[in-house]
Parts: sequence; C-alpha cells; structure tokens
Amino acid sequence: MNSTAAHPSPLSHTPQPHEGMPPLDTSGQPLSYFEFWPMWAFYPPVFLYALWLMVRYRGVLLPTVANPSFPGGGFFGESKAEILNLAMQHIPQWVAPFVLRERPLAGDQPAAEAAAAQEALARAGLELPVVAKPDLGCRGAGVKLVRSPEQLQAYIAAFPAGARYLLQRYVPFEGEAGIFYCREPGQAQGQILSVTLKYFPYVYGDGRHTLRELIHQDPRAGRLPHLYLQRHAARLDQVPAAGEAIRLAFAGSHSRGAIFRNGTHWVTPAMRERFDAIAQALPEFYFGRFDIRFASFEDVRAGGGFTIVEANGAGAESTHIWDRQTSLLQAWADLMRQYRLLFRIGRANRDRGFEPLTWAEFRRWHRREKELTPRYPATD
Repeated sequence: MNSTAAHPSPLSHTPQPHEGMPPLDTSGQPLSYFEFWPMWAFYPPVFLYALWLMVRYRGVLLPTVANPSFPGGGFFGESKAEILNLAMQHIPQWVAPFVLRERPLAGDQPAAEAAAAQEALARAGLELPVVAKPDLGCRGAGVKLVRSPEQLQAYIAAFPAGARYLLQRYVPFEGEAGIFYCREPGQAQGQILSVTLKYFPYVYGDGRHTLRELIHQDPRAGRLPHLYLQRHAARLDQVPAAGEAIRLAFAGSHSRGAIFRNGTHWVTPAMRERFDAIAQALPEFYFGRFDIRFASFEDVRAGGGFTIVEANGAGAESTHIWDRQTSLLQAWADLMRQYRLLFRIGRANRDRGFEPLTWAEFRRWHRREKELTPRYPATD
C-alpha cells in the first residue's frame, strides 16, 4: 500500500476552531426534534426490525460474527486494545499508537501507577499529551485529554480498580470524522456507507459575559447545558476575553456534545479505494466504522492525510443520522439498511464456519461493560 498516512508529532500549532473541516453550516434549526430523544423513544422501530432480521437470517447473535477477527465481532463489550493491536499488526502506518494499562486491584496507589504508565509511554516512544480512554466502553465514556503527570494521576485515581485503560498518541488536529465501511464476504470491493463530520462546539468570549452566560446564550449549547456546564464548572463564572474561543467538548461523541453533520456526499473514488484497501488489509473485517483525525478534509478526500484513532465493529452506528437536517424516517431507514447488511454478513460468515458468541458469553461481556461505564472518569 502506498502510504500517505498522517502521524503528526509537532504540538506547537494550536488549531483554530473547525480548522481543516468543511465550513460548519449553522443555518436553520440547531437540533433536530429527535436528536436527543432517550434510547427507549428512538430505537423501538429499529429494534423490531432487528428482531425480524433474527428470524429471517436464523440467528439472534449473528452480528457477533460479522467480523471474525474482532472479539465478538466488535458488537458489544469488545476490547479496544485487541482491535487496535490487530490494526497495528496490519496497517500500522494508519493507526495512532497507544499503550494498554490496568488500574491495579491491590492498594490505592495512583501515583505509582501513573509513574509506571509514563515509563510505558516512554518505552513505546510516546509522551504527554495523550488521550486516555477505557478499554471497554462506547459513546465517548471516560475519554480525556491528559496533558500533564498530575492529570494522568488524577485520571488513574478516578478509574475503576482492575479495569484496563489506553493511553493513545494525541493527534493535535480539529478535523475528525467517522467513516462507515461495509463489504460482504466474497465481494471484491467494499463501500463507504456513511461519513460523519464531527465538529467540536465553541463559544466565543465578548469580555462582558461569563462562560456560563455564553453557554446559555448559544443557540445550540443553550439547549444542551447539561452536557457542558458540569464539564466546565471550575471556570463558569470567569469572563473570557473578547474573541477568545472556548471549546466545550473534546470527545468526538454526539452524546457528549459534539456536533455531527452528514458528509456522505463528500466521498470520492480515492476515499473509497483507500478505505477499501485499509479494510481488506485487516483479516476477516467486513463491517464497521473508522474514527479518524486529520489536518485537512481535502487530504482525506484525496485518499490520505488521516490517522485512525478507533476501529469499531458490528456495534458501530452510521452516525450521520444525528445531522439535524436528517428526518426521523430517514434516520430509521438508514439504520435498518445498516442492520440488514450486518445480519446478511453475519449469516454469510456463519455459513463459512465461524461461530457467533453464545448467550452466556454475550451476557458476560454485556454485564461487564454496563458495570464499568458509570464508574469511568467524566468525559472531556
């Protein structure tokens, strides 16, 4: 593969808001009416369709064999580290390197673990700042940008004992996107089903209003203050200088406050070719989403200039549906199409001899992630 991957090392450049991204369209309504519905209100039609697919393809847990090389197909409760290690073996030039650590069970010594973690980073050729994230988890849970030894120790102190976490190279660019890929077993080429452009929300100081007031006054953030106020509690009563940009969220997760836009129409033949080559370099990978960071989306459209920070499997979602211009019916239709392909791929892989998880295994994985997620440190 002719690599034009981007592994940025200089951290001196401070990116400007949305630098390298297509212009953020803020016209119209800031939110769709269903964008932040609770899961019980949004997903029932999709769940009912999934039940029908279980009957049609004769398998309840077929998604767990959609990607035989991923633990549990990457459907739920999978290890980020196992998937990233697989990627590091086959496409290292495209992946942000990391180290995997475990918060010790015995004793409460976050300082000792922090020192050991920094030594592990040094051995891997990494240094602060890094992105800390749980090995098990989704929707941005427990993701923090760690800039100093003190912040690393605080993260470890707040992390559940006995649980594993990753420290990953920080890619210091504003550009972030989710590239959803699919290929059925036996097909020569795959396709990009969805592109989600992820914009980080900002408010801008005027020298008169506090950060709290700026958040409440913002057309979008003001409707979601619960996502931002606690995160910035220490500085809510400060008055930012005129023109100062304050980033309200770090994690590229919609549920944590990032702004999602549908970028599927930006896909080029070069993008299709590049992501198909990357996906096919991963053994037995057919369905999932690559979360990437980049300096310029035009470079991505040309087939390079990006770094993969996560590879998600069967449990990934076509997150372009959270664009506020997507209708409810279209969002449901896009998810149903995704699940139809997922079950078809799972059935094909089972027919090839791969075995889905058992119910006991799935319940064990599900229970472990559900138990850990509420105990993770607050997300940046």
